Amino acid sequence: MNIIETIGWIGTVLIVGAYFLNINGRVKSTAIPYILANIIGGILFSIYTYAHHTWPNMVVNVVWVFIAIAALLKKNSR
Repeated sequence: MNIIETIGWIGTVLIVGAYFLNINGRVKSTAIPYILANIIGGILFSIYTYAHHTWPNMVVNVVWVFIAIAALLKKNSR
């Protein structure tokens, strides 16, 4: 497995893992760890999709990152 594949898998685990914990009531969607997992996971998966030229997936993940950053900024402004 090369570095790009590893980056993709780590991003996937962060995003799906955070979602799993959220829907099972282990972490709130407003919790900083949840938001950071989505930011980092989205960035890593964006790198993976860019490397593989899967543009629709890349756009979804870039938007995902911006949404998570907005949530983090909103949380920090309270």
